[in-house]
Amino acid sequence: MAALSSPPSLRHLLLLRPRLPLSPTCPAGSFSRRHIHSRCRLFSSAASSSTLTHGDAASTHGDADGVVDVNPPRGTRDFPPEEMRLRTWLFDQFREVSRLMAFEEVDFPVLESEALFIRKAGEEITQQLYNFEDKGGRRVVLRPEITPSLARLVIKQGKSVSLPLKWFTIGQCWRYERMTRGRRREHYQWNMDIFGVPKVRAEAELLHAIVLLFQRLGITSSDVGIRVSSRKVLQAVLNMYSIPEHLFTEVCVIVDKLGKTTREEIEKELVSTGLSSEAVQGIINVLSLKSLSKLEEVLGSGVEAVADLKKLFSFAEQYGYADWICFDASVVRGLAYYTGIVFEAFDREGKLRAICGGGRYDRLLSTFGSEDIPACGFGFGDAVIVELLKEKGLLPDMSRQIDDIVFPLDEELEGPASSIASSLRKKGRSVDLVEDKRLKWVFKHAERINASRLILVGNSEWERGMVRVKILSTREEFEVKAGELE
Repeated sequence: MAALSSPPSLRHLLLLRPRLPLSPTCPAGSFSRRHIHSRCRLFSSAASSSTLTHGDAASTHGDADGVVDVNPPRGTRDFPPEEMRLRTWLFDQFREVSRLMAFEEVDFPVLESEALFIRKAGEEITQQLYNFEDKGGRRVVLRPEITPSLARLVIKQGKSVSLPLKWFTIGQCWRYERMTRGRRREHYQWNMDIFGVPKVRAEAELLHAIVLLFQRLGITSSDVGIRVSSRKVLQAVLNMYSIPEHLFTEVCVIVDKLGKTTREEIEKELVSTGLSSEAVQGIINVLSLKSLSKLEEVLGSGVEAVADLKKLFSFAEQYGYADWICFDASVVRGLAYYTGIVFEAFDREGKLRAICGGGRYDRLLSTFGSEDIPACGFGFGDAVIVELLKEKGLLPDMSRQIDDIVFPLDEELEGPASSIASSLRKKGRSVDLVEDKRLKWVFKHAERINASRLILVGNSEWERGMVRVKILSTREEFEVKAGELE
């Protein structure tokens, strides 16, 4: 590989075939929005007038003219290349943390049985289902969360797997809900779950995974905190006031709205369940505590919730993430199946909704008719974390990057150019094979896609079995034997 003593002549580099003429039926500049729409009149007026089943009044995916609306359904997203690169990068971070934590990846269908997600809890999620009857008369749903699908798979696997199970997945979820910043009707969610570990060590490991991710993304404990509590705290308070067990789930759903609605509204809803005013005030007072030592004063050190939380905070010191977590008794999480420690991550500036959340759910499997296994896990959505990274200026450069552009300078050299591109791709390099363009366009294209090298296949070089290579970052040029390209 010898560097050329002088650059090739301009005439030599511009031995290009002329541009192919445009079709007379598609003159340059003719692709206006009107032209595109006229080509897309594929739906009848009847089809374009169908409305959403969940009540977006008069919402259609077309107009009276039959012109297709190019926007995706409200609350959903397209992923053009740059945004797809960001999504892939984020998912790679999820997978790498999962690998570091020795979790295995699993997946499930996005379409599930409706019965898997209908529970007697008055949960908001049951009112947000994208559910319908399929052509076989079965009630199905686009999954709104992943944990029930995971539980179904654990039951299906049965005794063929040994405990503990440490599984993760990255899946799409659907909820028909009011949209705010970081909240859409579809999102992707990273779930990590542990089955078969009854002790707080499992929660400590999950919190460690969350913190590891934040650290990999450049987020610090001054940006984000993780509120921690336990469902057993609320259970202990209800026991103090002799409140019936069957009201526990309903009370959880109500108090999960603390911070999202007024205290007066919370109190009113609690009274409507049949609780006394004294019990309501006791619940609100305990759930307002932000100190674990104060909680211990109220409930006593012998209460299981206090012992679990003290152990978890001790683990946090040992793992080195104690500055990330704080006790907050108001955290109960809205899903009915949680049974013990619960947690959620939040941005300390308070601009965004919860970044992620999870907890222990030891009794979920029995709701599906199986034997219970101790379990805990979390869900971490893609939308809020991207908003936070934007807020903090931490989004990575998502520019496209290509190793090589191979460009034949003559039509007769398209075959050799194809051979060179194929050889480089087999060696693991990303190669864009370009033809029928002017050299000026090729250089601009190389800049747009951040190509590392431009490989020119010209007649005089090819006759000698050589190609010309231009290193685009340094402008260095040289000839090399085609078979020695690496």
